[in-house]
Amino acid sequence: MPVLLVIDDEQNIRYSFRCVFADENIEVLTAGTAEEGIRLWEERRPDVVVLDIQLPDRTGLDVFQEMKRRDFKTPVLFITAQGTTDTALEAMKQGAYDYLIKPVDLDRLNQLLSRAFEAARLMRAPILFPEEESADRIVGKSAVMQEMCKTIGRIAPQDVNVLILGESGTGKELVARALYHHSRRADQPFLAINCAAIPETLLESELFGHEQGAFTGAARRRIGKFEQCDRGTLFLDEIGDMAPALQAKMLRVLQEQRFERLGSNEPVQTHVRVLAATNQNLDELVEQGRFRKDFYYRLKVATLHVPALRNRLEDVPELAHYFLFRFNRELGADYRSVAPETLELLQQNAWPGNVREMQSVIKEAMLQGAGHILFPEFLPADFLGKSIDAHCAPPCDKSGSLEQLVESLLQTGKRDLYSQAVEALERVLLPRVLRDTKGHQTQASELLGLSRGTLRQKLKNLGFSIDKVFHDESNGGDNGISRNV
Repeated sequence: MPVLLVIDDEQNIRYSFRCVFADENIEVLTAGTAEEGIRLWEERRPDVVVLDIQLPDRTGLDVFQEMKRRDFKTPVLFITAQGTTDTALEAMKQGAYDYLIKPVDLDRLNQLLSRAFEAARLMRAPILFPEEESADRIVGKSAVMQEMCKTIGRIAPQDVNVLILGESGTGKELVARALYHHSRRADQPFLAINCAAIPETLLESELFGHEQGAFTGAARRRIGKFEQCDRGTLFLDEIGDMAPALQAKMLRVLQEQRFERLGSNEPVQTHVRVLAATNQNLDELVEQGRFRKDFYYRLKVATLHVPALRNRLEDVPELAHYFLFRFNRELGADYRSVAPETLELLQQNAWPGNVREMQSVIKEAMLQGAGHILFPEFLPADFLGKSIDAHCAPPCDKSGSLEQLVESLLQTGKRDLYSQAVEALERVLLPRVLRDTKGHQTQASELLGLSRGTLRQKLKNLGFSIDKVFHDESNGGDNGISRNV
């Protein structure tokens, strides 16, 4: 349960916070003085602090500076009267998360607290590598994942911008957090912003801030993300959706670490490490004139490619159990394991939605099922029946009827039906024969009437590889066939 600490000398403010969030699954701690607030903060280390500027024994700015000296990762929201907004702005320049003006607007409060709790989660939960146990860790021991983790280890301590590429749902934010937590800026702020989720007209203000009256609706000065996380790390997700005009201003910031707020000519100096991510092909966007080439090259000082789940299917069992134990706590369930038949079905899926899709499937299955083992019948109805690479390979019916296979191919309306039918048959036949021979390639070749070279080439064309040592399923291994990565 997130913990919120409210430090304000007005009893009605403290009471209102307790009432408003009583049913929001948020624990609210309150203090009427700076001394009491600091004591509660030290004892409980809340996720977010709401701090009044004017307190009976000390100023809110003094309290904030003391907290910041001990822990820079606690987001602090100031609440202030109209006459003390300059103090609040000064606090934001020093690293406060944001501020609200009394009387507090409830909708704005909920919006800011939601973002602040998310920022606290991103900064506090370290992302660990596969061999380490944690609630937040990169899961997977496949070759591509091991290589990616090595790259993170090499890049993280280097104070350079990083471009993170990968399909939607692969875990680009997780990689960004790993880069942050293993960097030299790990004790400084980490803020994330989704460039596609904010309208173009507001994104510039969100990044760089604005002066009062800079545009319609700018009733007061706002400090942007670059000032908020000075000396820290800023994660720009979906950078491919950023407008070209804003890209030009971003280019200057990356080059000079200097910018102006909207409506101001006064330069603001900052020192922020930028991590950017996208699922789009930036090379194509550059060719189309939708992404600045100079900005692209400035971003990709270092580049990380996050692999799609279909390219590391050997990680599926570990991911399944990771999500199982993680959601046990969230759902109040008591699952102990995933049935082998369930794992087999999970490994036969192409996962176009990647890890995010798998996470959703496991969670839905846990809600549908009961007991201690996750059996196949608990899986969502729309998931059952999917086969590996179903999005690009011809369909093969479950009954095994060649006639039905031909009918299904004819219904696709595609050309080259002969090669598609042969490929569909080989996808079933070759792994089945290898299971029967326990992975013995020579015996499998003799049964199939093929040379070993031809067998290996066909397996390679289909995206399969033969394990050096065949593990029988009854011994907890796989079927001797694994996807190339």
